[in-house]
Amino acid sequence: MHSPAPLSPRSGGHPARLNRTGISPESSPEPNRSQPRAGRPFSGNRSAAPFARVAAALTETAVYVVELSLKLSPMPVSVQRKELADAQALYGQIKAVLESGQPRVLELSCEKAEEKRVSLLSSELVAVQLYERSAAGGTGTKRPGFSVDS
Repeated sequence: MHSPAPLSPRSGGHPARLNRTGISPESSPEPNRSQPRAGRPFSGNRSAAPFARVAAALTETAVYVVELSLKLSPMPVSVQRKELADAQALYGQIKAVLESGQPRVLELSCEKAEEKRVSLLSSELVAVQLYERSAAGGTGTKRPGFSVDS
């Protein structure tokens, strides 16, 4: 047989409403808002952005991208360099190969892991561009190509 819902003293004799855990809202303790949640340390200054220092550090780091457009390929090949001088040197080498008109094999490698390499035939290159991209992405990114807004 079905037992009736317990009567709540605060509801004036009406059956108590139970939440998913089976505890009535009237009898559940009020959470202490001054205490930090479990697992999160209380910093003392709630108005400060928690990731302000991380975001500031990320926006200071810029990466320079040399992007190669290939014939009949919608996806470009990109190589990143940490230093502007390195990116400009790579851009100059690729541009010189394009201007020569002689098909050559270009071998590009990753700065971090030298074993990561890609080889391209210069006659398959259509365009090369150099642009700066911040590590934070989003608002700090300079779009590749040319625009009136810059």
